[in-house]
Amino acid sequence: MKPILSHRVRFADLPQRRATEIRLVPDAAQLEDLAERLSVDALRKVRLEGALTPGPGRDWTLGATLGATVVQPCRVTTEPVTTRIDEPVGRRYTPEDIAPMGEEVEMEDDALEPLPQVLDLGDVLEEALALAIPAFPRAESVETLDLSAAPAGAAPLTEETVKPFAGLADLKAKLENKE
Repeated sequence: MKPILSHRVRFADLPQRRATEIRLVPDAAQLEDLAERLSVDALRKVRLEGALTPGPGRDWTLGATLGATVVQPCRVTTEPVTTRIDEPVGRRYTPEDIAPMGEEVEMEDDALEPLPQVLDLGDVLEEALALAIPAFPRAESVETLDLSAAPAGAAPLTEETVKPFAGLADLKAKLENKE
């Protein structure tokens, strides 16, 4: 997939003893393309700001903030819903082998990634934005839906009645009283 917003950084070209400030702000055409790719109506005020810092060891740490305004349809009414996103973005890039071993391995640090020769900050912005966009936006006018259903004259199911062992204590007490 062709990158919409590309801002490539070579780690070898960065200062090894101090942080490098980053700021990435897409132009209007890039925002349109990015909105289309992410299946939202519009994106405004998108920016990625922070720093790439060397260390610990031979690692590099990205500490940034993603800011964006997203307009997308309400999942209930299809009215436009505007959401402001201000999310921290953290990654640690390491030259060490981080491939999991075995069938089921839990990663200790989900922000840990292999150190590439070239990091595309546009890809980082797009990934972070895709994860931050609400999956089910709802307009303020939408009230909580009552999804209970019951035949006429019957009581709707409750949390207690759907539990399979909810009545066992009562049954046990009745049996003990008969004896």
